[in-house]
Amino acid sequence: MNSTTQIPVKANKTIKPKWLRVKLPTGKSYQKVRALVDTYGLHTICQSGNCPNMAECWGEGTATFMILGNICTRSCGFCAVKTGRPDQVDWEEPEKVARSVKLMGIKHCVLTSVDRDDLKDGGSIIWKETVESVRRISPNTTLETLVPDFKGEHKNIDRIIAAAPEIVSHNIETVERLTRKVRIQARYSRSMDVLRYLKEQGLPRTKSGIMLGLGEKEDEVFQTLHDLRAAKVDIVTIGQYLQPSVKHLQVQEYIKPEQFNAYKKIGLSLGFKYVESGPLVRSSYHAERHLF
Repeated sequence: MNSTTQIPVKANKTIKPKWLRVKLPTGKSYQKVRALVDTYGLHTICQSGNCPNMAECWGEGTATFMILGNICTRSCGFCAVKTGRPDQVDWEEPEKVARSVKLMGIKHCVLTSVDRDDLKDGGSIIWKETVESVRRISPNTTLETLVPDFKGEHKNIDRIIAAAPEIVSHNIETVERLTRKVRIQARYSRSMDVLRYLKEQGLPRTKSGIMLGLGEKEDEVFQTLHDLRAAKVDIVTIGQYLQPSVKHLQVQEYIKPEQFNAYKKIGLSLGFKYVESGPLVRSSYHAERHLF
């Protein structure tokens, strides 16, 4: 089965197929969210990560907040977030985020962050305080935390576990063979260990995500799904990699929607409780549905 579309043009680039067209940000709800983000100086992965679903999600009055600044200490080849020396920790950020969640009337809040390898705690203290602040100020809001690997250090991961969000997510991002190229300072085995540890500590819902179109093979995708299930992951998201800029890794293939559907069926057959699979799927897309 030919599951990919590759249309070569100059400089070995590829033309986006029609199924990757997205809506432009419009509407009153979008403008309201944008105003709150700007007013409180908040960072969202929607903006920093050039998410193709920003118009849809913000139009519905939802957003994924990115804490601990918008400068990452890692230099992943796929990510649009800036790399460099981060600013000092803003200890008022947990309150700012929590107040915004309340003002926006968010029912299900997704939190993520840059990697902060410059901090001894990896940023886990701010993580815990942000979850606790949202719980206090907006007690009816459910939470998903999309966390970094914290270098695999259990004492930092334990702070996330103690905060007890409804879902804890950590993305594997790509297959094992491509990890060193795609996630330069990360390790496939360490991410799997983090996911396994989260489940071993009794968390009810764990989640991970993978991007396609970076040059992976079908059998490698199958293996990654098997590995995630072996780590007792409950939810998996599968989406198309889109190149943020000319400085980032090029798209090798555009995966057809029917192949994403095939991967969804495989994932469900392996025992995942929820599989979100499609060209425009990202980690927090339809996140509220993952509470099951």
